[in-house]
Amino acid sequence: MKLIAANFKCNLTRQATHKYLADLDSLLQDIQSPLQIFPNTSALLDNNFKHLSIGAQNATPALNGAFTGEIGLEQLKEFGIESILIGHSERRTLFYEDQKMLAQKFDYFAKEGFKIFYCVGESLEVRESGRVEEFLHNQFVGIDSGYENLVVAYEPIWAIGTGVSASIQDIDKTHAYLKTVTNSPLLYGGSVNAKNASEILALENVSGVLIGSASLQKEQFLDIISAGRNTSAKNIQSK
Repeated sequence: MKLIAANFKCNLTRQATHKYLADLDSLLQDIQSPLQIFPNTSALLDNNFKHLSIGAQNATPALNGAFTGEIGLEQLKEFGIESILIGHSERRTLFYEDQKMLAQKFDYFAKEGFKIFYCVGESLEVRESGRVEEFLHNQFVGIDSGYENLVVAYEPIWAIGTGVSASIQDIDKTHAYLKTVTNSPLLYGGSVNAKNASEILALENVSGVLIGSASLQKEQFLDIISAGRNTSAKNIQSK
């Protein structure tokens, strides 16, 4: 099955998120693709939907404590949340989370049994220098790439929110390399939309997609979810 994940980032209020996801959940009865949603922290909801799962975009690696502006394990448990994004490029670049910090977060939430969506990806400068594989390799330092509850999301920084997705050839080549690093499911993220989702999801080494802005538009999001379902069905029929 193709995994569809959505990162709402710093968008939607709690009320708007609840209405959107309740409406979405009611429309997903015939959709079999696994669906993972990451709302913003103030819009976290009880993880009790029928057809989708709620995860955290970020959390501090602690149960609770003196961590102003953060959310900890205790709060996530209150919502029944057991999945988290770690390593997103915006956390790395805008909030200066280095590899040591990411490894610490990974280790903490892995010990708690969380499903970890670990994000990797290079800048355009790195892509043009031809050092993509070396750069991605370094983003796994301190990370247990064999963790049984790991999902890796490849998001080239230059394709996030720009409307310019990586080429099918680049996605295929990079995911093939990542397969040598981990046996975990591999998602692609970076300007995924209803027009390109089917082609991306059809790639052998692409296990699903991590969607940003397109997930905020219900009709387009439903089209992407349907693409995940249809691609999975075609793969089953071809075997």
